[in-house]
Amino acid sequence: MEEWKEYKISEIIEEIAMGPFGSNIKVDNFIDFGIPVLNGSNLQGFKLNEDSFNYVSEEKADSLGRANAFRGDVVITHRGTLGQIVYIPLDSKYERYIISQSQFRLRLNQNIIRPDFFVYFFHTRIGQHRILMNASQVGVPALARPTSTFKEITIPVPPMEIQNRVMAILLSLDDKIELNRHINENLEQQAQALFDFYFIQHLEKLGNYESGNLIDIANYTNGLAMQRFRPRDGEKGMPVLKIKELGQGKTDSSSDVCTKNIPNEYIVNDGDIIFSWSGTLMVHVWCGGLCGLNQHLFKVTSDKYPKWYYYFWTKYHLGKFIRIAKDKAVTMGHIKRGDLETSEVLIPEKETLLGLDKIISPILNQIIGIKCENNNLENLRDTLLPKLMSGELKINDFNN
Repeated sequence: MEEWKEYKISEIIEEIAMGPFGSNIKVDNFIDFGIPVLNGSNLQGFKLNEDSFNYVSEEKADSLGRANAFRGDVVITHRGTLGQIVYIPLDSKYERYIISQSQFRLRLNQNIIRPDFFVYFFHTRIGQHRILMNASQVGVPALARPTSTFKEITIPVPPMEIQNRVMAILLSLDDKIELNRHINENLEQQAQALFDFYFIQHLEKLGNYESGNLIDIANYTNGLAMQRFRPRDGEKGMPVLKIKELGQGKTDSSSDVCTKNIPNEYIVNDGDIIFSWSGTLMVHVWCGGLCGLNQHLFKVTSDKYPKWYYYFWTKYHLGKFIRIAKDKAVTMGHIKRGDLETSEVLIPEKETLLGLDKIISPILNQIIGIKCENNNLENLRDTLLPKLMSGELKINDFNN
């Protein structure tokens, strides 16, 4: 590749260090506020996720020495959920962090390579392959001799000017995705607050109403055992929606595929309400594209009541359902249809519901539209990513 150079990672790092021994950080060390300790949930995506942390004191953090990570550092999982790699941005919430025993960190020579460019490369299929080629799947997945083997991996690096322009494109997409997420969080809070105000906190505002249950207001259609509905010869098929896909909000290359020749009630479209009733219980508005509904998931629909109404009532009872599932003495906790029948809802008069629908439905429709836009933006980014990171797609192509 013209102007690109292949480096061993050992040639472009200034420091690499493993996390502390497990015995060096115990639950007893955690305090309400201090120096944040990273775990797997913080390593989702490209840059550090700062939604939640455990904390240790400054004195404890100082005693952990090279387990301290700073802005600009890269953090990688070497045990457990392999393939996770993030950078700590310059505008992170904290000046330093403690990596866990399942992670290692490195500091790059930023005269040669940008930390974000480095991380984005390792989110490509080629980059993931290079990380995982020394993985062992015996017992808990782990990288063999993680720091030693990682230093031998090679990465193609263009001149800094090209890195800057590549990252300007990718970060602009991710900034828009992040902005949309914040907008949707706010919209969801608004819709939830309206539902709570009328149906939970101020019933006198609801006027006359009847008591019912979830089965009275919606249909809960369980999915199919999709392994029995594989695509037929020559058929492209469609992805299968399982608990994993519901949790991540999209299907991917590892998702199972089923035939499109299944009854319509088992086909999931953008905007459908999906309730995982077994294993990891959750309720989401699906916006990850057309797919087939697998068993252990309910598609929630109604010909009589608006979508927001049965969505928020299902969410209202989710905490109870999770407790019921945890109490099951089985490998995978779940609820039964009878639990839906014993979950009370309040059914207002038609005029009241229509009035609320005029307020809440536009909010939910906006949420769905933004989620679909984000799905398209993520697909665009993921399509551009390997091409930009390999030099296959030239920056000049964006100017033509």
